[in-house]
Amino acid sequence: MAAAADLKRTPLTGRHEAAGARLVDFAGFAMPVQYEGIMDEARRVRGQAGLFDLCHMGRVRITGDRREEAAQFLVHVNVEKMKHGAIRYSVLARDDGTTMDDVLIYRDVDEVFFCINAGNRARDIEWMRDVAARYDCELEDQSDELAMIAIQGPRSAETVAPLCSGDAGALKYYKFYRGTVCDVPAMISRTGYTGEDGYELYFAASEATRIWDALLEAGSAFGVTPIGLAARDTLRLEAGMALYGHELDDSTNPVEAGVIFKALPHKKEFSGRAAIEAMLEAGPERVLVGFTTESKRVPRQGYDLVTVDHTPVGTVCSGSPSPTLGINIGTAYVAVPHDSPTTELAMDIRGVRHPIKLHALPFYQRER
Repeated sequence: MAAAADLKRTPLTGRHEAAGARLVDFAGFAMPVQYEGIMDEARRVRGQAGLFDLCHMGRVRITGDRREEAAQFLVHVNVEKMKHGAIRYSVLARDDGTTMDDVLIYRDVDEVFFCINAGNRARDIEWMRDVAARYDCELEDQSDELAMIAIQGPRSAETVAPLCSGDAGALKYYKFYRGTVCDVPAMISRTGYTGEDGYELYFAASEATRIWDALLEAGSAFGVTPIGLAARDTLRLEAGMALYGHELDDSTNPVEAGVIFKALPHKKEFSGRAAIEAMLEAGPERVLVGFTTESKRVPRQGYDLVTVDHTPVGTVCSGSPSPTLGINIGTAYVAVPHDSPTTELAMDIRGVRHPIKLHALPFYQRER
């Protein structure tokens, strides 16, 4: 972990300090882990709305005549079939099918844009740039020049729409358009990482504090406040969304993670395709599952899951108290066939069994 003085600052770090946030090292950035308390912040997003600084995330675009071909090699979704203004979730896979990262891909009229994880920025961009060059395209790293702010929760649209050009309120989920926010050119995306309605906004980093302040002011009547990364982690876990370094990492593949679960509907070539198709045909040896536990011990990454005779059959990926369900929840990789809901499993914590119940993902799904 880097010393505080060595951590990178986002354009909004000063706002977090002024608001009394507790800052921690996240992927080399000083990021707000919480403001008023993790559970209170999570409940605020579920019931009202909250504001997130995501400027630490990676943001890149591929331009050039063959940009869709270059993008296609990077992801498993059919880029050519995506309409302009559409967004898809995918993974970056190696030749052997293991997962380098999970990403959002945006298809625009003159570029293909990617949002990538903060911790993988350097290696992702190096590989993506090499791929783009094979197709005589250019990859531009916009991570520093573009800010990224998310607002999530049922009052998001009421907060954002008055500040945007166009009809942000009518924008469909996983769609985006180019417009303005507070008269600043922006990409307005109806996406998020909490399971709630919301938006992710991309615009010039020099305008970050002005737009952050404007969003807080516009949302003050609805109870909108800044939210830290710890609450975001709890919210994404309730929503069954993967976090790289937990549900996904260098050793996992998108079949066992449930990202790709059926035969691909297109013939496009992409990195890892042959290996992934072989995995689909053979079936995964382990699968990602959700679980709940009435134990007071919160599930932690690395805990073993064991059978009644203490045979290890799985490993916990993530865990948290769930403010929405009122119980501790977690995810784990479990060996097939022990992923059956009828299998009696427990967390093994220093030799003590803490029973769990397997639970279908997601734990929480908002009403639409």
